[in-house]
Amino acid sequence: MKSIIRLLVLLALAYIGAAAWLYIQQDSMIFLPQIPTRDIVSTPADIRLGYDDLKLLTIDQETLHAWFIPNEKSQIAILVCHGNAGNISHRLDTLRRFHDLGLNVLLFDYRGFGQSTGVPGEQGTYLDAQAAWGYLIDKGFSAEQIVIFGRSLGGGVATELASQQHAAAVILESTFTSIPDRGAELYPWLPVKLLARTHYNNLGKVSRIKSPLLVLHSESDELIPFHHGQQLFQVANEPKELYKLNGDHNNGWRMQNGYNQVIASFLKKHLLPRWYP
Repeated sequence: MKSIIRLLVLLALAYIGAAAWLYIQQDSMIFLPQIPTRDIVSTPADIRLGYDDLKLLTIDQETLHAWFIPNEKSQIAILVCHGNAGNISHRLDTLRRFHDLGLNVLLFDYRGFGQSTGVPGEQGTYLDAQAAWGYLIDKGFSAEQIVIFGRSLGGGVATELASQQHAAAVILESTFTSIPDRGAELYPWLPVKLLARTHYNNLGKVSRIKSPLLVLHSESDELIPFHHGQQLFQVANEPKELYKLNGDHNNGWRMQNGYNQVIASFLKKHLLPRWYP
């Protein structure tokens, strides 16, 4: 009997330890600025694009590193909220695609990523996106000339921003209903929803978005299952579109034939012709 009690105690302690570890370490599991590196490894000049190297100041006095890539043929800007790893220098392929779509592009690093100051966190990333939006407004773009884009974790940042600002359009790619929802799927034996300090509650916010919405998600996404995208689409307001990508989480958009055409068609349908003819 003593052996059984001892075993139960050890199991209980192990369970409590695992829960405590998840509670304490969750931000370091979610935000990965050091993977593959915080170093800036390339710039738009490497793909022959001119750019403005920016330092954006947030309302709480953090300094964000950003690039603005102008497109003289366009009156539309796309504000890009990237994923949870690396920095803007790892997103040149995304930058190139949006520039080729005839858009001005603003690509910024969250606090604690790349050359940006500070420590990553949910509320901080919301302030970072507001600083990026403010830069475009100050540059002369109106809300009806700005498209908000979020990929993966960036979908949480983009959803928050889009719920506050009536942008021209919103694109959410390969993102989740919430961090606790996904965590509960990954760790069903732990009370993740009680332990979560970081939420990004996209499912609770997407219905506040009044802009046209495009949801892009792959049925083969191994990191954020397709049903997350489906649920976001279901509760979103019209007008909205759902497009199924091919491939895994990180490469679905790269592998998708017609990816650019899907986005171009969406923008032409929902933006004023004088902005995106």
